[in-house]
Amino acid sequence: MANVSVAAEWQLLYNRYYRKPEIYPMRWKHFDLGRNKVACAPFGGPIAVIRDDSKIVQLYAESALRKLRIFNSAGVQSSETVWKNPGGRLIGMAWTDDQILVCIVQDGTIYRYNIHAEHLEPNISMGKECFEQNVVDCVFWGNGVVCITEANQLFCIADFKNPKPTKLADPAIQELPHCMAVIEPQYTMSGNVEVLLGVDDAVVLSVEEDAVQQLGAEVLRGPLQKMVVSRDGKWLASFTHDGRLLVTTSDLTGVIIERECESALPPGQVAWCGMDAVLLYWDDMLLMMGPDGDPVRYFYDEPIILIPECDGVRILSNTSMEFLQRVPDSTVSIFTIGSTSPAALLYDALDHFDRRSAKADENLRLIRPSLPEAVEACVDAAGHEFDVLRQRTLLRAASYGQAFCSNFQRDRIPEMCKILRVLNAVRNPEIGIPLSIQQYKLLTPSVLIGRLINAYQHLLALRISEYLGMNQEVVIMHWACSKITASLNIPDATLLELLLDKLKMCKGISYAAVAAHADKNGRRRLAAMLVEHEPRSSKQVPLLLSIGEEDIALTKATESGDTDLVYLVLFHIWQKRQPLEFFGTIQARPLARDLFITYAQYYKHEFLKDFYLSTGQLQDVAFLLWKESWELEKNPMASKGSPLHGPRIKLIEKAQNLFAETKEHVFESKAAEEHAKLLRIQHELEVTTKQAIFVDSSISDTIRTCIVLGNHRAAVRVKTEFKVSEKRWYWLKVFALATIKDWAALEKFSKEKKPPIGYRPFVEACIEADEKAEALKYIPKLADPRERAESYARIGMAKEAADAASQAKDGELLGRLKLTFSQNAAASSIFDTLRDRLSFQGVS
Repeated sequence: MANVSVAAEWQLLYNRYYRKPEIYPMRWKHFDLGRNKVACAPFGGPIAVIRDDSKIVQLYAESALRKLRIFNSAGVQSSETVWKNPGGRLIGMAWTDDQILVCIVQDGTIYRYNIHAEHLEPNISMGKECFEQNVVDCVFWGNGVVCITEANQLFCIADFKNPKPTKLADPAIQELPHCMAVIEPQYTMSGNVEVLLGVDDAVVLSVEEDAVQQLGAEVLRGPLQKMVVSRDGKWLASFTHDGRLLVTTSDLTGVIIERECESALPPGQVAWCGMDAVLLYWDDMLLMMGPDGDPVRYFYDEPIILIPECDGVRILSNTSMEFLQRVPDSTVSIFTIGSTSPAALLYDALDHFDRRSAKADENLRLIRPSLPEAVEACVDAAGHEFDVLRQRTLLRAASYGQAFCSNFQRDRIPEMCKILRVLNAVRNPEIGIPLSIQQYKLLTPSVLIGRLINAYQHLLALRISEYLGMNQEVVIMHWACSKITASLNIPDATLLELLLDKLKMCKGISYAAVAAHADKNGRRRLAAMLVEHEPRSSKQVPLLLSIGEEDIALTKATESGDTDLVYLVLFHIWQKRQPLEFFGTIQARPLARDLFITYAQYYKHEFLKDFYLSTGQLQDVAFLLWKESWELEKNPMASKGSPLHGPRIKLIEKAQNLFAETKEHVFESKAAEEHAKLLRIQHELEVTTKQAIFVDSSISDTIRTCIVLGNHRAAVRVKTEFKVSEKRWYWLKVFALATIKDWAALEKFSKEKKPPIGYRPFVEACIEADEKAEALKYIPKLADPRERAESYARIGMAKEAADAASQAKDGELLGRLKLTFSQNAAASSIFDTLRDRLSFQGVS
């Protein structure tokens, strides 16, 4: 009898059964759809209602002000707002995929609202041209809209997330089309929206951004009055001028179905019911037509709204919400009158088992080979049911059959139980989301949870997340932010305790994000208390800066050891505070101070000098000044002899004065003083000689250069100014004179007095200049016979070298000299003879 009662609710269309159960009796009172514009979101979403200003309606006890009201699918009002928007008559409204209500008015302005009837800024404009021409009709799809103006021009926004109005190609029509439909961009070859216009001729115009085509000339016999594209964009259902339902491909190249309707008047609404049937609605009748067979008629004495879904159509009336869908095959196999399918026998076996009848075992024996299929059919049928008792009975039948089935997937029934518990929870009239199982799978649980939290159903969203093993952080975060927004009168400490009690439920949750929301809502103290609980410095520090807690942010950044964070805080404080205050802040924090100094040394010398002066580090200021003087030298403008040498000297003198104020830097002070003096002398030399070769050379090089240039007076002055020792002076002058090959001056210099460095440098200078004759003047004057021997050897005089070596009585020296003259047999013989003589005498 249960099978009979279930199947009695079905209607047969061709070879398929359809059912139309009532999901909800609507909870709104004294409501008339005929007086209002209505927008219903798919996937069991909210319903937006506003009085239709294009109709003359009688106002009862209501206000003359128009109100935009939001209901759930059970008719429970969730929010409302007064409609005060300018722009003319409301042309159309619809919900986007993100459940944002978009409303377009005559001047092309689009107003947006969330599900709480809160106006979202900014408004969107369809453009100046659309504003001037006035919108007369529009068609919405997922996240876009196409509108047509009084001048028969088409304008489109393909995606409300990136609202860029686009004008489509001019259809070149004189009158408004009878009907308009849209093929979504994802289903077109070009990837752009395609608009179908039903015009007076027996054709349909396909309008895209840059082209207009005529379609259907071969299959149409007259103009179309209504048309609607299927969900997959492949098929077009249309109502013709002579009262026929025509189903064609979306490019109108082939006819799939052509059926006569009972009325030649165009229906008020046309909708696809899944992919197998088309619904046509007139004022009192809903006609469902399939590929063949008699149509199914449903009669209504009140207006209805058709809401297409992926697996059927929801039907909204003044009093109820129904769901018209094709009966699933699993349900048909179980509940068809007289069915003997394995699933029907399993369902019947459970009934016998409950009545303790032996026929239960007989049924199981009959279907033993097909028992897995029967169990699966019962599970699947349970998933498609809205009636909880029937779900339970079907799942019990599946569980009963599973007990006798060893090869059935064991987690199939628990999985279905989970899904049904979630679906039954959201189908509750207070929640009002009547999802079917197919819609639920297409929508996905994460999107469902997102919609629940947007509707402020946080407890249910949290329980579903926990039940399905999903991340609860999103739910708790949204709840915390919503709680802060709604709790303006609750003290910060009390609210913090409430928030922490819930936030600690989820490990790793971002306290910083919640604190940022608190700060955005003017609860800065609460934000500061919340951010203290954020364990991640990378999130904690930026927020502390945004709420003005710079000192705490700097402490947290330095404790983290992350130099990037420390620099972030430093630059922030640097911009906001006075220099002295900034210096005092970083002085007490070694890491921050050192990082600041490192940065400032490269980029902010002046600021670093101010810092050192404020902390009494005069020597560091001096080093910076000294470094700056060298940087001036690198300046391409600081060519030798340029006026920039003046500023350099002043910088060095400033550094010298600062060094002089500290007892620990006497050496640096003296060095800076001498450096400035040297630079001044070198600059004078460059001016007098007109040769830019002195500045930044050493004292020795300066003396050598003066001698080379013949400016002996200047060389003596440098020697005297910098107290150059006699030995160093002699070395420099000897080699300088040798460089310019002034041998007469060199000889004269050697005779002025006994050289304090001896005569060896004279010999070396002459040999290096390859002047052997000049070297012979000084070699005899060498006091050390070894030096004489080596010097003679270097100029190739073997006999003299041997005589000097014999005077030194050094056998090892003789050996080295022999190697020097290894190519000269006579010389080698001399050295061998002398070495043998020394060996005989016992001298090594």
